[in-house]
Amino acid sequence: MLLKDAFDNKAVHFATTFADLPTRAGITEATILPDCNRSSKWAAISCIWKAFNLVRLLRPDVVISTGAAPGFFCIVAGKLFGAKTLWIESFANAESLSMCGKLAARIADRTIVQWEHLARPQGPHFAGALL
Repeated sequence: MLLKDAFDNKAVHFATTFADLPTRAGITEATILPDCNRSSKWAAISCIWKAFNLVRLLRPDVVISTGAAPGFFCIVAGKLFGAKTLWIESFANAESLSMCGKLAARIADRTIVQWEHLARPQGPHFAGALL
């Protein structure tokens, strides 16, 4: 939600795993995806299905994720449907990229880290921190 103001005057649809977050942020165009990780296989399958259907229905020009498995699934779906993709690694990952961050770095059009020492010349790139 820290990026919300960057998209003023744009058609934006948010996806989150936090059911109350869109309401708290004053967002009406939002989808709640099931939270998941590598140890919750059934939740991951449900999330993949919902993420792919969301992207298939919306057909966005750009998919941006700020991390975690649900966002990674949206990035993958975005690539399959021809969207430009941007992965912004979570600020919490100060020592190394997350597992999804490492995977996203291979397929996203651009990967950004929020810790300068994690940047590499070929990517991921550092463009400043959100916090």
